Amino acid sequence: MAKILVVDDSSTVRDEVANFLKGSGLDVATAIDGKDGLAKMKADPGIKLIVSDVNMPNMDGLQLLQSIR
Repeated sequence: MAKILVVDDSSTVRDEVANFLKGSGLDVATAIDGKDGLAKMKADPGIKLIVSDVNMPNMDGLQLLQSIR
């Protein structure tokens, strides 16, 4: 099954989104910012979708997208 990566610096938002997706039977991973998200993308080729915040420290969502492309 394809995995979804939820990237958000707010633990409350990250956990709520991840729990909602898991409740729908989906496989979910989480990351605390774009830098962490990029590392998890490189480590897990099963990730097929990213749900990301835009405004985060270290690497924001737009920089994450640009790095993945």
